[in-house]
Amino acid sequence: MKNKVFLVVVFSMLLGLQSGQAQDMARYRQVVKTLSSRKYQGRGYARGGANKAGRYLEQQLRRAGVDELQRQPFAIDINTFPGRAAMEVDGRKLIVGREFSPREYSPGIKGEFPLYFVDTLHYDSDRIFADLERPENRGAMVVCDFWFTYKHAKDFRRLQTAGGAPNAGLLLTWETPLKFFKAYGERVVDKPVIWVGPECIEGAKKVKIDLENQMLTGYRLFNVIAKVEGKRHDSCYVFTAHYDHVGTLGRHVFYPGANDNASGTATLVTLAEYYTKNRPERDIYFLFFSGEDANLRGSKWYVEHPIVPLEKIKYLINIDMIGDNNPTLYTETSDQGLTMFTLFEKINREKNYFQNIERGTLAANSDHYPFAMRGVPCIFLENEKGDAYKNYHSPQDNWQNVVTTTYEPLFRLVRDFIGQYQ
Repeated sequence: MKNKVFLVVVFSMLLGLQSGQAQDMARYRQVVKTLSSRKYQGRGYARGGANKAGRYLEQQLRRAGVDELQRQPFAIDINTFPGRAAMEVDGRKLIVGREFSPREYSPGIKGEFPLYFVDTLHYDSDRIFADLERPENRGAMVVCDFWFTYKHAKDFRRLQTAGGAPNAGLLLTWETPLKFFKAYGERVVDKPVIWVGPECIEGAKKVKIDLENQMLTGYRLFNVIAKVEGKRHDSCYVFTAHYDHVGTLGRHVFYPGANDNASGTATLVTLAEYYTKNRPERDIYFLFFSGEDANLRGSKWYVEHPIVPLEKIKYLINIDMIGDNNPTLYTETSDQGLTMFTLFEKINREKNYFQNIERGTLAANSDHYPFAMRGVPCIFLENEKGDAYKNYHSPQDNWQNVVTTTYEPLFRLVRDFIGQYQ
Protein backbone atom coordinates (compact mmCIF):
# COMPACT_ATOMS: atom_id res chain seq x y z
CA MET A 1 0.00 0.00 0.00
CA LYS A 2 2.80 2.41 0.89
CA ASN A 3 4.47 1.71 -2.45
CA LYS A 4 1.22 2.43 -4.29
CA VAL A 5 0.75 5.70 -2.41
CA PHE A 6 4.36 6.62 -3.17
CA LEU A 7 3.84 5.92 -6.89
CA VAL A 8 0.66 7.99 -6.96
CA VAL A 9 2.44 10.92 -5.29
CA VAL A 10 5.40 10.70 -7.68
CA PHE A 11 3.08 10.46 -10.69
CA SER A 12 1.14 13.48 -9.50
CA MET A 13 4.37 15.45 -9.02
CA LEU A 14 5.56 14.51 -12.49
CA LEU A 15 2.21 15.44 -13.96
CA GLY A 16 2.33 18.79 -12.22
CA LEU A 17 5.89 19.34 -13.43
CA GLN A 18 4.88 18.46 -16.95
CA SER A 19 1.91 20.85 -16.85
CA GLY A 20 4.27 23.63 -15.85
CA GLN A 21 6.49 22.90 -18.82
CA ALA A 22 4.01 22.24 -21.60
CA GLN A 23 0.93 23.60 -23.29
CA ASP A 24 -2.50 23.45 -21.66
CA MET A 25 -4.94 21.95 -24.17
CA ALA A 26 -7.90 22.03 -21.80
CA ARG A 27 -7.42 25.73 -21.10
CA TYR A 28 -6.92 26.44 -24.79
CA ARG A 29 -10.15 24.68 -25.74
CA GLN A 30 -12.12 26.48 -23.04
CA VAL A 31 -10.95 29.94 -24.11
CA VAL A 32 -11.71 29.21 -27.78
CA LYS A 33 -15.15 27.87 -26.90
CA THR A 34 -15.97 30.82 -24.67
CA LEU A 35 -14.82 33.53 -27.08
CA SER A 36 -16.78 31.99 -29.95
CA SER A 37 -19.99 31.65 -27.94
CA ARG A 38 -23.15 33.72 -28.55
CA LYS A 39 -22.40 35.77 -25.42
CA TYR A 40 -19.69 37.67 -27.30
CA GLN A 41 -21.74 38.18 -30.49
CA GLY A 42 -18.85 37.53 -32.86
CA ARG A 43 -16.59 39.94 -30.93
CA GLY A 44 -17.71 42.77 -33.16
CA TYR A 45 -18.82 46.33 -32.58
CA ALA A 46 -22.59 46.69 -33.05
CA ARG A 47 -23.43 44.95 -29.76
CA GLY A 48 -20.25 45.56 -27.81
CA GLY A 49 -18.94 42.03 -28.31
CA ALA A 50 -15.32 43.05 -28.87
CA ASN A 51 -15.10 45.00 -25.62
CA LYS A 52 -16.85 42.22 -23.70
CA ALA A 53 -14.23 39.82 -25.03
CA GLY A 54 -11.47 42.21 -23.98
CA ARG A 55 -12.77 42.23 -20.41
CA TYR A 56 -12.94 38.44 -20.44
CA LEU A 57 -9.30 38.29 -21.52
CA GLU A 58 -8.30 40.59 -18.69
CA GLN A 59 -9.90 38.14 -16.26
CA GLN A 60 -8.06 35.22 -17.84
CA LEU A 61 -4.71 37.01 -17.72
CA ARG A 62 -5.14 37.93 -14.06
CA ARG A 63 -5.88 34.27 -13.42
CA ALA A 64 -2.72 33.37 -15.34
CA GLY A 65 -0.70 35.53 -12.95
CA VAL A 66 0.87 38.04 -15.35
CA ASP A 67 3.05 40.72 -13.75
CA GLU A 68 1.46 43.72 -15.46
CA LEU A 69 -1.87 44.25 -17.21
CA GLN A 70 -3.18 47.38 -18.90
CA ARG A 71 -5.57 48.64 -21.55
CA GLN A 72 -4.67 50.81 -24.50
CA PRO A 73 -7.84 52.60 -25.67
CA PHE A 74 -8.42 53.90 -29.19
CA ALA A 75 -11.41 54.81 -31.34
CA ILE A 76 -12.65 53.91 -34.81
CA ASP A 77 -15.47 54.81 -37.16
CA ILE A 78 -17.19 51.63 -38.32
CA ASN A 79 -20.30 50.72 -40.29
CA THR A 80 -22.52 48.02 -38.79
CA PHE A 81 -25.74 46.13 -39.58
CA PRO A 82 -27.54 45.55 -36.27
CA GLY A 83 -31.15 45.85 -37.48
CA ARG A 84 -33.28 44.36 -40.22
CA ALA A 85 -31.48 42.26 -42.84
CA ALA A 86 -33.85 40.54 -45.27
CA MET A 87 -33.83 39.82 -48.98
CA GLU A 88 -36.25 38.09 -51.35
CA VAL A 89 -35.64 37.14 -54.96
CA ASP A 90 -38.86 36.61 -56.94
CA GLY A 91 -40.61 35.93 -53.63
CA ARG A 92 -38.03 33.45 -52.25
CA LYS A 93 -36.41 34.47 -48.98
CA LEU A 94 -32.63 34.24 -48.95
CA ILE A 95 -30.60 33.19 -45.93
CA VAL A 96 -28.77 36.15 -44.44
CA GLY A 97 -25.06 35.53 -44.02
CA ARG A 98 -25.11 32.55 -46.33
CA GLU A 99 -26.96 33.49 -49.51
CA PHE A 100 -26.61 37.27 -49.26
CA SER A 101 -24.33 39.61 -47.35
CA PRO A 102 -23.82 43.39 -47.62
CA ARG A 103 -20.39 44.79 -48.25
CA GLU A 104 -18.99 46.46 -45.14
CA TYR A 105 -19.31 49.95 -46.65
CA SER A 106 -22.90 49.52 -47.82
CA PRO A 107 -25.71 51.86 -46.71
CA GLY A 108 -29.13 50.55 -45.83
CA ILE A 109 -31.88 50.13 -48.40
CA LYS A 110 -35.56 49.22 -48.40
CA GLY A 111 -37.82 48.51 -51.35
CA GLU A 112 -38.54 46.30 -54.36
CA PHE A 113 -36.34 46.67 -57.43
CA PRO A 114 -36.05 45.27 -60.96
CA LEU A 115 -32.82 43.50 -61.91
CA TYR A 116 -30.39 44.46 -64.64
CA PHE A 117 -27.84 41.75 -65.53
CA VAL A 118 -24.52 42.89 -66.99
CA ASP A 119 -23.55 41.14 -70.24
CA THR A 120 -19.98 40.13 -69.38
CA LEU A 121 -19.41 38.27 -72.68
CA HIS A 122 -20.04 41.40 -74.77
CA TYR A 123 -19.08 44.00 -72.21
CA ASP A 124 -19.68 47.60 -73.21
CA SER A 125 -19.72 50.12 -70.37
CA ASP A 126 -21.27 52.86 -72.49
CA ARG A 127 -24.18 50.57 -73.37
CA ILE A 128 -24.70 49.70 -69.68
CA PHE A 129 -25.02 53.34 -68.65
CA ALA A 130 -27.33 54.01 -71.62
CA ASP A 131 -29.48 50.98 -70.72
CA LEU A 132 -29.84 52.17 -67.13
CA GLU A 133 -31.34 55.43 -68.39
CA ARG A 134 -34.23 53.51 -69.98
CA PRO A 135 -37.50 53.77 -68.00
CA GLU A 136 -37.72 50.02 -67.44
CA ASN A 137 -34.20 49.91 -65.92
CA ARG A 138 -34.18 53.09 -63.87
CA GLY A 139 -33.86 52.23 -60.18
CA ALA A 140 -32.71 48.67 -60.92
CA MET A 141 -30.20 46.68 -58.93
CA VAL A 142 -27.29 45.90 -61.26
CA VAL A 143 -26.20 42.24 -61.12
CA CYS A 144 -22.67 41.16 -62.03
CA ASP A 145 -19.97 38.68 -61.09
CA PHE A 146 -17.78 40.10 -58.33
CA TRP A 147 -14.46 39.24 -59.96
CA PHE A 148 -15.59 40.82 -63.22
CA THR A 149 -16.39 44.06 -61.41
CA TYR A 150 -12.98 43.87 -59.79
CA LYS A 151 -11.37 43.95 -63.25
CA HIS A 152 -13.55 46.90 -64.31
CA ALA A 153 -13.44 48.74 -61.01
CA LYS A 154 -13.62 52.25 -62.46
CA ASP A 155 -16.95 51.60 -64.20
CA PHE A 156 -18.52 49.88 -61.21
CA ARG A 157 -17.40 52.59 -58.80
CA ARG A 158 -19.56 54.94 -60.87
CA LEU A 159 -22.50 52.57 -60.33
CA GLN A 160 -22.16 52.85 -56.54
CA THR A 161 -21.80 56.66 -56.62
CA ALA A 162 -24.68 59.12 -56.51
CA GLY A 163 -25.07 60.70 -59.92
CA GLY A 164 -23.08 57.99 -61.65
CA ALA A 165 -26.18 56.24 -62.98
CA PRO A 166 -29.86 55.96 -61.96
CA ASN A 167 -29.47 52.43 -60.57
CA ALA A 168 -30.44 51.62 -56.96
CA GLY A 169 -27.29 49.66 -56.16
CA LEU A 170 -25.22 46.58 -56.97
CA LEU A 171 -25.70 42.85 -56.44
CA LEU A 172 -22.35 41.09 -56.86
CA THR A 173 -22.46 37.33 -57.34
CA TRP A 174 -19.96 35.22 -55.42
CA GLU A 175 -19.94 31.56 -54.46
CA THR A 176 -21.77 30.52 -51.31
CA PRO A 177 -21.40 30.36 -48.38
CA LEU A 178 -20.62 34.06 -48.57
CA LYS A 179 -17.99 35.81 -46.48
CA PHE A 180 -18.41 38.95 -44.40
CA PHE A 181 -15.75 41.62 -43.98
CA LYS A 182 -15.13 44.85 -42.05
CA ALA A 183 -11.81 45.98 -43.53
CA TYR A 184 -13.24 49.00 -45.36
CA GLY A 185 -16.14 49.70 -43.04
CA GLU A 186 -14.87 53.10 -41.88
CA ARG A 187 -16.85 54.69 -44.72
CA VAL A 188 -20.27 54.31 -46.36
CA VAL A 189 -20.72 54.60 -50.11
CA ASP A 190 -23.73 56.21 -51.77
CA LYS A 191 -25.52 53.04 -52.92
CA PRO A 192 -25.83 49.55 -51.43
CA VAL A 193 -23.40 46.87 -52.57
CA ILE A 194 -24.52 43.34 -51.67
CA TRP A 195 -22.95 39.95 -52.29
CA VAL A 196 -25.39 37.24 -53.38
CA GLY A 197 -25.01 33.61 -54.38
CA PRO A 198 -25.18 33.23 -58.19
CA GLU A 199 -27.63 30.34 -57.92
CA CYS A 200 -29.94 32.58 -55.86
CA ILE A 201 -30.28 35.30 -58.47
CA GLU A 202 -29.94 33.52 -61.83
CA GLY A 203 -32.86 34.26 -64.17
CA ALA A 204 -34.66 36.38 -61.56
CA LYS A 205 -36.81 39.41 -62.37
CA LYS A 206 -36.97 41.41 -59.16
CA VAL A 207 -35.55 41.65 -55.67
CA LYS A 208 -36.99 42.92 -52.41
CA ILE A 209 -34.51 44.21 -49.83
CA ASP A 210 -34.86 45.46 -46.25
CA LEU A 211 -31.42 46.29 -44.87
CA GLU A 212 -30.56 48.63 -42.00
CA ASN A 213 -27.09 49.99 -41.32
CA GLN A 214 -25.73 52.04 -38.42
CA MET A 215 -22.51 54.03 -38.68
CA LEU A 216 -20.67 54.13 -35.35
CA THR A 217 -18.50 57.25 -35.06
CA GLY A 218 -15.67 57.44 -32.55
CA TYR A 219 -16.46 53.95 -31.28
CA ARG A 220 -14.21 53.12 -28.32
CA LEU A 221 -12.14 49.92 -28.37
CA PHE A 222 -9.03 48.83 -26.50
CA ASN A 223 -5.96 46.65 -26.83
CA VAL A 224 -5.15 44.41 -23.88
CA ILE A 225 -1.46 44.35 -22.94
CA ALA A 226 0.09 41.89 -20.48
CA LYS A 227 3.69 41.52 -19.35
CA VAL A 228 5.62 38.62 -17.88
CA GLU A 229 8.95 39.70 -16.46
CA GLY A 230 12.09 37.87 -17.50
CA LYS A 231 15.57 37.77 -16.09
CA ARG A 232 16.71 40.60 -18.37
CA HIS A 233 14.99 43.86 -19.22
CA ASP A 234 17.22 45.34 -21.93
CA SER A 235 15.05 43.86 -24.71
CA CYS A 236 11.87 41.83 -24.97
CA TYR A 237 9.92 39.27 -26.93
CA VAL A 238 6.38 40.07 -28.07
CA PHE A 239 3.46 37.77 -28.86
CA THR A 240 0.44 39.24 -30.64
CA ALA A 241 -3.04 38.07 -31.63
CA HIS A 242 -6.26 39.89 -32.46
CA TYR A 243 -9.28 39.05 -30.35
CA ASP A 244 -11.96 40.93 -32.32
CA HIS A 245 -13.94 39.47 -35.22
CA VAL A 246 -16.60 40.69 -37.66
CA GLY A 247 -19.51 40.57 -35.20
CA THR A 248 -23.14 40.38 -36.28
CA LEU A 249 -25.26 40.69 -39.40
CA GLY A 250 -28.87 41.59 -38.75
CA ARG A 251 -30.68 40.79 -35.56
CA HIS A 252 -30.00 37.06 -35.35
CA VAL A 253 -26.79 36.09 -37.18
CA PHE A 254 -23.39 36.32 -35.51
CA TYR A 255 -19.95 35.22 -36.68
CA PRO A 256 -18.32 33.12 -33.93
CA GLY A 257 -14.73 33.45 -35.19
CA ALA A 258 -13.48 30.28 -33.49
CA ASN A 259 -10.59 29.88 -35.92
CA ASP A 260 -10.36 33.62 -36.69
CA ASN A 261 -9.03 34.39 -34.21
CA ALA A 262 -10.17 32.83 -30.95
CA SER A 263 -7.58 30.16 -31.76
CA GLY A 264 -4.65 32.59 -31.75
CA THR A 265 -6.01 34.52 -28.78
CA ALA A 266 -6.34 31.36 -26.68
CA THR A 267 -2.78 30.39 -27.61
CA LEU A 268 -1.49 33.67 -26.18
CA VAL A 269 -3.44 33.13 -22.96
CA THR A 270 -1.83 29.74 -22.42
CA LEU A 271 1.61 31.06 -23.39
CA ALA A 272 1.25 33.84 -20.83
CA GLU A 273 0.39 31.34 -18.12
CA TYR A 274 3.25 29.06 -19.17
CA TYR A 275 5.80 31.85 -18.86
CA THR A 276 4.54 32.95 -15.44
CA LYS A 277 5.55 29.44 -14.31
CA ASN A 278 8.70 29.20 -16.45
CA ARG A 279 10.39 32.58 -16.30
CA PRO A 280 11.91 33.58 -19.66
CA GLU A 281 15.36 35.02 -20.24
CA ARG A 282 13.85 38.35 -21.33
CA ASP A 283 10.62 40.20 -20.62
CA ILE A 284 7.68 39.02 -22.75
CA TYR A 285 4.75 41.21 -23.74
CA PHE A 286 1.44 39.76 -24.87
CA LEU A 287 -0.49 42.18 -27.10
CA PHE A 288 -4.14 41.34 -27.70
CA PHE A 289 -5.36 43.64 -30.45
CA SER A 290 -8.88 44.80 -31.19
CA GLY A 291 -9.93 46.36 -34.48
CA GLU A 292 -7.91 43.97 -36.66
CA ASP A 293 -10.91 43.07 -38.77
CA ALA A 294 -11.51 46.79 -39.25
CA ASN A 295 -8.22 47.15 -41.17
CA LEU A 296 -5.61 46.48 -38.45
CA ARG A 297 -6.73 49.48 -36.44
CA GLY A 298 -5.51 48.25 -33.03
CA SER A 299 -2.01 47.29 -34.14
CA LYS A 300 -1.66 50.46 -36.22
CA TRP A 301 -2.56 52.48 -33.13
CA TYR A 302 -0.04 50.56 -31.04
CA VAL A 303 2.95 51.16 -33.34
CA GLU A 304 2.09 54.87 -33.29
CA HIS A 305 1.78 54.83 -29.48
CA PRO A 306 4.00 51.94 -28.29
CA ILE A 307 3.94 50.92 -24.64
CA VAL A 308 7.42 49.46 -25.04
CA PRO A 309 9.76 51.13 -27.55
CA LEU A 310 9.71 49.26 -30.86
CA GLU A 311 13.51 49.18 -30.99
CA LYS A 312 13.52 47.08 -27.79
CA ILE A 313 11.59 44.25 -29.45
CA LYS A 314 14.03 41.42 -30.07
CA TYR A 315 11.40 39.39 -31.95
CA LEU A 316 7.62 39.58 -32.45
CA ILE A 317 5.45 36.53 -33.16
CA ASN A 318 1.93 37.14 -34.49
CA ILE A 319 -0.45 34.15 -34.21
CA ASP A 320 -3.62 34.29 -36.30
CA MET A 321 -5.99 31.48 -37.38
CA ILE A 322 -4.35 28.28 -36.19
CA GLY A 323 -7.61 26.35 -35.69
CA ASP A 324 -7.07 24.15 -38.74
CA ASN A 325 -5.27 20.95 -39.75
CA ASN A 326 -3.05 21.77 -42.71
CA PRO A 327 0.25 19.90 -42.13
CA THR A 328 2.08 22.94 -43.56
CA LEU A 329 2.49 26.02 -41.37
CA TYR A 330 2.17 29.29 -43.31
CA THR A 331 4.42 32.20 -42.34
CA GLU A 332 5.41 35.72 -43.35
CA THR A 333 8.38 37.66 -42.03
CA SER A 334 9.61 41.22 -42.02
CA ASP A 335 12.96 41.89 -43.68
CA GLN A 336 14.54 42.19 -40.25
CA GLY A 337 12.91 38.94 -39.10
CA LEU A 338 13.98 36.85 -42.07
CA THR A 339 17.34 35.84 -40.61
CA MET A 340 15.73 34.06 -37.68
CA PHE A 341 13.24 32.30 -39.94
CA THR A 342 16.01 29.74 -40.41
CA LEU A 343 15.82 28.95 -36.69
CA PHE A 344 12.13 28.12 -37.02
CA GLU A 345 13.00 25.82 -39.91
CA LYS A 346 15.84 24.20 -37.94
CA ILE A 347 13.65 23.52 -34.90
CA ASN A 348 10.90 22.12 -37.09
CA ARG A 349 13.29 19.78 -38.91
CA GLU A 350 14.59 18.47 -35.60
CA LYS A 351 11.20 18.08 -33.89
CA ASN A 352 8.89 17.39 -36.87
CA TYR A 353 6.17 19.68 -35.56
CA PHE A 354 4.92 20.33 -39.11
CA GLN A 355 5.59 18.63 -42.42
CA ASN A 356 6.74 21.94 -43.82
CA ILE A 357 7.01 25.64 -42.99
CA GLU A 358 6.06 27.80 -45.96
CA ARG A 359 7.14 31.44 -46.20
CA GLY A 360 4.80 33.70 -48.15
CA THR A 361 5.08 37.29 -49.32
CA LEU A 362 4.70 39.92 -46.61
CA ALA A 363 1.19 41.41 -46.81
CA ALA A 364 -1.13 43.69 -44.83
CA ASN A 365 -3.26 40.72 -43.78
CA SER A 366 -2.73 40.67 -40.01
CA ASP A 367 -1.23 42.57 -37.09
CA HIS A 368 2.43 41.83 -37.80
CA TYR A 369 2.32 44.15 -40.81
CA PRO A 370 2.38 47.56 -39.05
CA PHE A 371 5.38 46.34 -37.02
CA ALA A 372 7.14 45.05 -40.13
CA MET A 373 6.69 48.48 -41.72
CA ARG A 374 8.49 50.00 -38.72
CA GLY A 375 11.47 47.64 -39.04
CA VAL A 376 10.58 45.29 -36.17
CA PRO A 377 11.91 41.70 -36.53
CA CYS A 378 8.71 39.67 -36.73
CA ILE A 379 7.00 36.58 -38.06
CA PHE A 380 3.36 35.74 -38.81
CA LEU A 381 2.16 32.20 -38.07
CA GLU A 382 -1.05 30.87 -39.60
CA ASN A 383 -2.46 27.44 -40.37
CA GLU A 384 -4.69 28.02 -43.38
CA LYS A 385 -6.53 26.08 -46.06
CA GLY A 386 -7.20 22.92 -44.12
CA ASP A 387 -10.64 21.48 -43.39
CA ALA A 388 -11.73 24.54 -41.38
CA TYR A 389 -10.77 27.14 -43.96
CA LYS A 390 -14.06 26.89 -45.88
CA ASN A 391 -15.75 28.44 -42.83
CA TYR A 392 -13.57 31.56 -42.85
CA HIS A 393 -15.61 34.73 -42.09
CA SER A 394 -18.86 32.78 -42.10
CA PRO A 395 -21.32 31.81 -39.32
CA GLN A 396 -19.91 28.28 -39.59
CA ASP A 397 -16.55 29.29 -38.07
CA ASN A 398 -17.78 28.01 -34.74
CA TRP A 399 -16.64 25.81 -31.88
CA GLN A 400 -18.03 22.69 -33.55
CA ASN A 401 -16.00 23.23 -36.73
CA VAL A 402 -12.71 24.54 -35.36
CA VAL A 403 -9.74 22.13 -35.38
CA THR A 404 -7.44 22.05 -32.34
CA THR A 405 -4.67 19.71 -33.56
CA THR A 406 -2.35 22.55 -34.64
CA TYR A 407 -2.24 24.14 -31.19
CA GLU A 408 0.21 21.77 -29.49
CA PRO A 409 2.91 21.66 -32.20
CA LEU A 410 2.70 25.42 -32.71
CA PHE A 411 2.97 26.08 -28.97
CA ARG A 412 6.08 23.89 -28.79
CA LEU A 413 7.60 25.50 -31.87
CA VAL A 414 7.38 29.05 -30.50
CA ARG A 415 8.41 27.90 -27.02
CA ASP A 416 11.53 26.26 -28.46
CA PHE A 417 12.26 29.35 -30.56
CA ILE A 418 12.11 31.68 -27.52
CA GLY A 419 14.31 29.23 -25.61
CA GLN A 420 16.97 29.12 -28.32
CA TYR A 421 16.94 32.68 -29.65
CA GLN A 422 18.93 34.38 -26.91
